[in-house]
Parts: sequence; C-alpha cells; structure tokens
Amino acid sequence: MRILQITDLHVGLEGEDTDGVDVRENFVKILASIRSQKADHLVISGDLCYRDGNKDIYYWLKEQLDSLTIPYDLISGNHDDPTMLAQTFAYNGRLKEGELYYINRIEGEPVIFLDTTTGVVSKKQLQWLTAQLAAHQQELIIFMHHPPVIGGVPFMDRKHYLRNMDEVQAVLTNHPYNLTIFTGHYHVEKTIRYKNLEVNITPSCFFQIDQQSPEFKVDHYRVGFRKIELADKMLRHSVCYL
Repeated sequence: MRILQITDLHVGLEGEDTDGVDVRENFVKILASIRSQKADHLVISGDLCYRDGNKDIYYWLKEQLDSLTIPYDLISGNHDDPTMLAQTFAYNGRLKEGELYYINRIEGEPVIFLDTTTGVVSKKQLQWLTAQLAAHQQELIIFMHHPPVIGGVPFMDRKHYLRNMDEVQAVLTNHPYNLTIFTGHYHVEKTIRYKNLEVNITPSCFFQIDQQSPEFKVDHYRVGFRKIELADKMLRHSVCYL
C-alpha cells in the first residue's frame, strides 16, 4: 500500500495575492509529481484554503484532484470550514455536528482521520476516538492537522499548538499498540517520538517555517509531500521535495 500525503496548501482565490507565492501552481506541480508515484491513495491533511474556507477554492481543488483518478481523503485544518468541505466533496456522511472525523479502510487497512479545525479535539470526538482505538487492537495510522505533541518549533509551539494536547495524549497513549500519526500545520519536516506515538510533521505546499526562530520567519519555499508505504507489516515513509 502506498499513500501520499500533502498538507497546508493555502490555495487562494483565482488572482488573489497569497504572499507572493503561486500556491495554485505549487499544487498543480505537486499533483504532476504524484502522478508518477503510482500511489494507491492520497491524503490532504488540512489548510486547503489560504485564509478561510471558501467553496470556490474547494471546487477548484476538487476538479484538480478528480483528474488524478486515484482515491483520496481530506481533513480540515484551522484555515478551513469542515461543513463546507464536506458538502463540496460529498463527505456529508462523515460530518458529525460540524466536525469532519471518520475512519476509512485504505487497501483493507483501517485509517483514522481527526478534525482539529478549532485547535482542539472536541470531547465528543475524543469519545469517538477512544471507542475506535478500543475496537481496533492493533497498530494504526492516524491523520490529523495539528500535531498532538510539542514539535520543537518555537513560534508554532508558543502560538499555534493543539490546545487540549494533554487530553488527546491521554487517549492516544492508552492504546496498547504503536500509533503512527501524520500531521501538517507546522510548515516543517519533523518526526517526534513520545511513548507509543510516532508523530510525523509533513512540510507545507506553501512555505516552510524557521525551526529556530521564536518569531514568525520563513525558512525556505521548497514544497514537498510525504510518501508512506506499508508492506509485509513494515511501515516506511519519507518526504519528497520538488
């Protein structure tokens, strides 16, 4: 099984100035690279929109994604509108009281998708997650937008962290098996190990943030995606930059 993950697209309206970066062109180039990867599935892990959720942006993205002819899953980021996203991509069956979280089988493997749009994992969603982990006594893959751990990126850790991190960690670390978690949000490439959690932050399709600066500072504008391969009970993943 080969899954490709892209995150933090920050696509604006046609003709909109997105801080001098042609994010639409970035997305088109990423998709062109993805076509050569022979992936079984694509996951977009939030922040599809530049600032706020917008139907015109979602419809443009859907048109591009449908041209790939491979299945894909999406989750909402803090710059998205989960209800609007679900409506555009016909995910209404996955929408629960305005939150977009669900479990899907990819090539037969259960994969969990969480919603951190508001900067927290809601209590109702945590109850659902607890039930899903109890029902799947095995190692699992989870996609979420915010990392459930401190990432070691001063600006993001100080201003844009997952606000109920302790509650989320309590649920995740109670699972008796390893959990491999793929996130975005931080605009960096990083892997953090905490107890049974391996948290992998995938770089943005917009720009990458300086991992040393306590204030916002762009590190570089190279964009990339993550390639995740599961075969013979072995999980491998790596970041590919354009």
